[in-house]
Amino acid sequence: MSVMFEKNRRWIAQHPNWTLPLITFAVLLPFLAKPFNIDDPLFIWVGHQVQAHPFNPFGFNVAWDITELPMWKITENPPLAGYFIALSAAIFGWSEVALHFAFILPAIAVILGTHRLAARLGANPLLAALTTLFAPVFLVSATTVMCDVSMLAFWIWAIVFWVEGQDNSRKLALAGLLIALAEMTKYFGVCLVPLLAAYSLANRRPLRQWAQFLLLPLVILCAYQYVTASAYGYSLLYRAMDYATFSKSVIGFSKIQNALIALAFVGGGMATAVFLAPQCWRKHGIKILVAALFLVAGILFFDDALWNRYNSLHGLTQTFVKLQMIFWATGGSLLLILALVEIRRCRDANSLLLFFWIAGTFYFAACCNWTVNARSILPMTPAVAILVSRQLQAKHSAAQNFWSVGIVTSLIVGGVLTMLVARADFSTACAVRQCAQTISVRYGGNSTPLWFQGHWGFQFYLAQAGGVPLDFKRSILKPGDLLAIPVGNTSIQLPDQNQATLIDVVTVPNSELLTTWSLNAGAGFYAVGYGPLPFVFGKVSPEIATVYVWKAPSATWFQPSK
Repeated sequence: MSVMFEKNRRWIAQHPNWTLPLITFAVLLPFLAKPFNIDDPLFIWVGHQVQAHPFNPFGFNVAWDITELPMWKITENPPLAGYFIALSAAIFGWSEVALHFAFILPAIAVILGTHRLAARLGANPLLAALTTLFAPVFLVSATTVMCDVSMLAFWIWAIVFWVEGQDNSRKLALAGLLIALAEMTKYFGVCLVPLLAAYSLANRRPLRQWAQFLLLPLVILCAYQYVTASAYGYSLLYRAMDYATFSKSVIGFSKIQNALIALAFVGGGMATAVFLAPQCWRKHGIKILVAALFLVAGILFFDDALWNRYNSLHGLTQTFVKLQMIFWATGGSLLLILALVEIRRCRDANSLLLFFWIAGTFYFAACCNWTVNARSILPMTPAVAILVSRQLQAKHSAAQNFWSVGIVTSLIVGGVLTMLVARADFSTACAVRQCAQTISVRYGGNSTPLWFQGHWGFQFYLAQAGGVPLDFKRSILKPGDLLAIPVGNTSIQLPDQNQATLIDVVTVPNSELLTTWSLNAGAGFYAVGYGPLPFVFGKVSPEIATVYVWKAPSATWFQPSK
């Protein structure tokens, strides 16, 4: 078995430019039919708008909150991902398989970029690429049609060309263009400007050799500010910043709570790197591990203010979630400590690049973003993978001893866990779609309006079947109208018995024992309001939707509780 493994490893390592894409495609292949869920519909609707009005990507209204609003007031991302969807759909179509197939391209770009950058930074490139691929946060994000992996693809290649092109103006110019594309995919991409500036300063490169190439993304961002302000009456970048500030004040987690949750998301989101990390430590590192474990455990077990926010978790369920959170938050702490150790060990521009890349992303996720979620820590995934691989490369200087049993076992365990997490997310999306389709079959297609509350995938599929989203400020329901409400969704309010009569409860089984998205289990991969962990092992509730027949006189709704 060891001889076979070594033979296959060498073959893959010798042909990375086509073996790594094949591996990435094979890993993502089982998820091509994944239903659209969470924020996928927003990007798809922008794609439809781009095909019809390519110079006005946000010029339409959408019901994505308590009332219908212009899309430019709803979205918190620039439009480049929508343009990619429009182009992909023009070639392959709008089906789940077609769009997920197109989004394999940026996933492959991330893996190849990580491999190339790792080789440049003195890390084992194959290990870094596989650690990135088998990070739960990466693989789950790669099975969506949101903008996150696409932004990361531009991000990683911008760094590749910047690092390689310190004395090559063409590569620096290309890096500047890729930064601009990254920020037009997701605003976080602009953080590459200070990151790469710090790298060049640490390399003692004169400003005149590189500074002008970082002006291009800044000029494009300013132009975007001007264009969106002229088109929509408000700068969309400023609006995204205002939304983040407002949401943080409403959600109300303390800085310590956000930091602890972000540590758990780093550890769980990069589980394979966590499994590899202990092999980077020498004997004194065990003391750091134990200290981090006791610190995290003490804070989490006795922070009642944090757990009071998750009132659906109680008893043994809460204890089990706490234990999982302690494990992953400790793992996340170790990964951040490794970045500090790397600076102390090497004290060079490459170590500084990895440190600021990881620390800056963590700070944004914990302190600046509208909420802690897996998508906000995704950009650090290649950096963490390269960091761990670089540390292991330094520890195992002899190439023939690098692929130890511990490293191979960690990759296998991390890979299996990552596939299970992606499968659980896939199952949740399937359950949501099945719930919407069951309701549409039972109650759609007749003269009685089928209203619904809630959003995400439930809205996408029920609206496709003819359902009408309820506008709490404008919709008027009449006696005999039907109303579907998905339990645990967003922007929902149950009617009282004087308004409507419950006529049906649709229940669809969800994934078993593992989930990425459940209030009752404490999993909040896409937003920390649903849980303090990106995924959770435990009892998973089924997807449930209730159906009511309206019996009250015609009346409008008022603002619901979220």
